[in-house]
Amino acid sequence: MKALVTGATGFVGFHVAVKLAGRGCDVRALVRDEKAAPELSRLGVEMVKGDVRDFGSVSRAASGCEEVYHLAADYRLWVPDPAGMYETNVAGTVNVMRAARQAGAGRIVYTSTVGALAPSKKNGQPSNEDTPVSLKDMTGHYKRSKFLAEREVEKFAQKGLPVVIVNPSTPIGAMDKKPTPTGAMIVSFLNGKVPAYLDTGLNFVNVEDVAEGHLLAARYGRVGGKYILGGHNMALKDFYLELSMVSGVKAPSVKLPYIPVLAAAYISEGFSRFLYGGKRPPAIPLTGVKMAGKYMYYDSTKAQNELKMPRTPIRDAVRQAVEWFSGNGYVNTRKTGAAICI
Repeated sequence: MKALVTGATGFVGFHVAVKLAGRGCDVRALVRDEKAAPELSRLGVEMVKGDVRDFGSVSRAASGCEEVYHLAADYRLWVPDPAGMYETNVAGTVNVMRAARQAGAGRIVYTSTVGALAPSKKNGQPSNEDTPVSLKDMTGHYKRSKFLAEREVEKFAQKGLPVVIVNPSTPIGAMDKKPTPTGAMIVSFLNGKVPAYLDTGLNFVNVEDVAEGHLLAARYGRVGGKYILGGHNMALKDFYLELSMVSGVKAPSVKLPYIPVLAAAYISEGFSRFLYGGKRPPAIPLTGVKMAGKYMYYDSTKAQNELKMPRTPIRDAVRQAVEWFSGNGYVNTRKTGAAICI
């Protein structure tokens, strides 16, 4: 079987491509840089140069593919000009759906995000795939663009395209090269640059489980269905304690008040835009702080019941992330004394 993976040079996309190749699938990756992921080339993944914003290149990549996994996305908490993000995340998704339909793919998996779903209720009750949500609930351009992209995918499903939507929560693990905003948070912690924390919470999940969830969605997911690929709801304070137990780096014990941090984020973004012309990202991303104002707890029972998605202990993922970042030049161990403890 031949499968196309967009975003295979990214964090989750890489793991999806690896799992497909490991199961004997003939994997083709749509990439902007053919040299960006030598690990994939060594696995025999066919690298096809292109961009989701260019329908012609997507169409050529999808030709002959029986399955399409669309993971490519512009994932940033701050962008000086959001137009490009919408072009990639919304228009690019439409291009991939059109190309998959043209190729006659038997199953398409679209990777959204829990950010396109409703946040937790004030009492901390987790949201699920059916919790009511609207565009006005979206914080920042990334979430808005992914919310709009989901609506486009749903239109294709209603017209008969065999597509399944998956909504990963907050994946962590090895090979987070860029790194993602979550990976950057882990790197900052390992480098001793997290002196305090905000009172918020996230749903953390092993990236290996998320990748497996994609393959399971292709096999068992209902056409037009939506599945949260999540793991463990944890307060940010408790996540830092997990990181501390694995790495040996001291966890922060000071809780920051939200309003002053929010004000500082507004100032930081103002400096970035008006003093540096948007060429330098703000030290405190405003979108990130606004997102932290709400608990992001989610219920992934549907994926575990219908897809049989695995749910491994979060410490396994934490250990994998710490080991990988520490062993690949992201951590200054001389300054922090970081070491794998357990």
